[in-house]
Amino acid sequence: MIIVELIRILKPDFMFEDERGVLFQITHEPFGQTNAVFTKKGAVRGGYHYHKETKEAFFVISGKVNVSVKLSGKKEEHIFGSGDMFLIDENVRHTFEYLEDTYLVAFYTTCVEKEDGSKDIYPDD
Repeated sequence: MIIVELIRILKPDFMFEDERGVLFQITHEPFGQTNAVFTKKGAVRGGYHYHKETKEAFFVISGKVNVSVKLSGKKEEHIFGSGDMFLIDENVRHTFEYLEDTYLVAFYTTCVEKEDGSKDIYPDD
């Protein structure tokens, strides 16, 4: 049996903690677009969409989110919370259901909005 993980669990590049608090160097390469996102409990973002050219990494600052992904008949769900980091590859269909008020940072390997006005965002087929 082949097990395929549609979401790759990541770790921040570096973490430093002392009496002042915590510093996370989340990433330094290869991302070309970064978004800070706040979403209220009960909201859904994404509605199963995918990107043909872009990989997305996410770092959850606080809260809890249920991430559903699917590709080629395989479907997975993962719940992520504060401090979790994960990556979704190109062509993986995904949607997010927020279980708590959540702050997260989203990193894209290429900008989703193209210079010609088009977007690398496609609804699920």
